[in-house]
Amino acid sequence: MFTVIGAIACFERELMLERQREGIAKAKAEGKYKGRKPTARARAAEVNALKADGVRPVEIARRLGIGRASVYRVLAA
Repeated sequence: MFTVIGAIACFERELMLERQREGIAKAKAEGKYKGRKPTARARAAEVNALKADGVRPVEIARRLGIGRASVYRVLAA
């Protein structure tokens, strides 16, 4: 009994994900779905300038309002 219910739930989940992918593809085709705007990489010049001034990565993140991991990612690139 539980196997049948689990199979139905799995099938419904696959249908839901398929409808979601179709909706995203349609929105992209219409130019309405652009995704999230990059924040840290857009401020890479500021991150590098602060690092050149000797500011620690944690302080750079705090000053610019971005994540610490994002600062490290920009510095590594």
